[in-house]
Amino acid sequence: MKKVICKVEYDTDTAEFIKKKTVGAFGDAAGYEECLFKTPDGKFFIYGNGGEESPYAEETIKRMSAAKAEEWQAE
Repeated sequence: MKKVICKVEYDTDTAEFIKKKTVGAFGDAAGYEECLFKTPDGKFFIYGNGGEESPYAEETIKRMSAAKAEEWQAE
């Protein structure tokens, strides 16, 4: 997936995959996955995808600061 946020392109195909978190089981309407990525120029983002009742009812990309990315990985 590719998305431009504040004139910066975030692309799951060109970014480095770091970690995935899964909540719920496959087919769970409230279940979702979050994947942390790092762009070639060092920016972090989350790719989220999930069921219709999840925070990611539509697949999306959200940018994230380096500090928040570190915190997210430790959870």
